[in-house]
Amino acid sequence: METVAVRTALSPSRASDFLNCPLLYRFRTIDRLPEPPDPVAVRGTLIHAVLENLFGEDAVNRTLERAHQLLPETWEALRAEHPDLADLEVPDGWLSSADDLLASYFTIEDPSRLEPAALELRVDHTLESGLNLGGIVDRLDIAPDGRIRVVDYKSGRAPGERFEDKSLFQMKFYALVIWRTRGVMPTLLQLYYLADSTVLSYEPTERDLISTERKVVALWNAIRTAIERQEFQPRKSALCQWCRHQDKCPEFGGTPPPLPTIELVPGAPKVMEDIEAG
Repeated sequence: METVAVRTALSPSRASDFLNCPLLYRFRTIDRLPEPPDPVAVRGTLIHAVLENLFGEDAVNRTLERAHQLLPETWEALRAEHPDLADLEVPDGWLSSADDLLASYFTIEDPSRLEPAALELRVDHTLESGLNLGGIVDRLDIAPDGRIRVVDYKSGRAPGERFEDKSLFQMKFYALVIWRTRGVMPTLLQLYYLADSTVLSYEPTERDLISTERKVVALWNAIRTAIERQEFQPRKSALCQWCRHQDKCPEFGGTPPPLPTIELVPGAPKVMEDIEAG
């Protein structure tokens, strides 16, 4: 039987996969089933790339007009970088909807007045237990007095109050890694929801981040148990409507492929957020 190496590691996306549905975690991390690109997810990645390119311009040129100009050329560069996007069928108005999201971003802040410390920053840290935490931070701002702000762009709408904690998990995860690697706790975590020009802000505390660390360690222990027992149960929810693997899910009459032999190996997580919903 095939042996698959699985890193002793978690990123926010893979942690969320297991929390939402252990079987989805298995499909993505162990079976590594291919997933066709989704236009909504690709649009989110495109917005991230445009904003990264915009901050590469001189401050005086970081205008909405310039962002609109960057959109088509960034899209072509993204397609060249990801061959699987060549045949992506996008609905009418798809590119113009990305223009609308860029316009929304400019109602939140003026990029000409900012000089980010880092963009698309890869962060990782190995805990004493051997579990590696890693991911990519959209933007890191550092004030002259050393205060750190972590910013993440989302192309969707802000969640309701009941779901804010779930949305902030990713940001607390990043804050924990930054705190452990830099010795400085981020002062402010911000999620920019471009579909409705909303900002979700949070000021983490030491207690928050220690609690987050305990949560991810407990989550990894649950993953290890699932591996040892060879049991990755599906968890049906509203999120299933977006799942690309319903044909292999028992909840929808499907059958998962045979589970390969799994070998846990040390190392940073393979970040799979190249194309992300945002």
